[in-house]
Amino acid sequence: MSDLRTLVDSLNQKILEGKILEAFEEFYADDVVMQDNDWPVRVGKDANRQHEENFVNGLTEFRGAKLINTLVSDGITVTEWWFDYTHKDYGVRNYTQIAVQRWKNGKIVEEKFYYNN
Repeated sequence: MSDLRTLVDSLNQKILEGKILEAFEEFYADDVVMQDNDWPVRVGKDANRQHEENFVNGLTEFRGAKLINTLVSDGITVTEWWFDYTHKDYGVRNYTQIAVQRWKNGKIVEEKFYYNN
């Protein structure tokens, strides 16, 4: 479990440094499955990379991010974040988000985001 703590801490640090796409390449499996709330599931690294690139490239102002909490269990991590930004498609956003990540062989194979903004 300490190895998983090291991995998720490294992932979170990259996000805090604004290296979202770099973190995605390093920590996500080729067959990763990702989902926001109850929206359609995105399957595979290519589809999810496109989604992440669209998010990052659409940011028009980034005012802040804060990691509030991290929980580590057997193969699962849960992170709680606060974000404040403006996006060309989503407008002004200021909210907290929970991300539940399932890991296998040092990579995230499944991630689901929970938020209401």
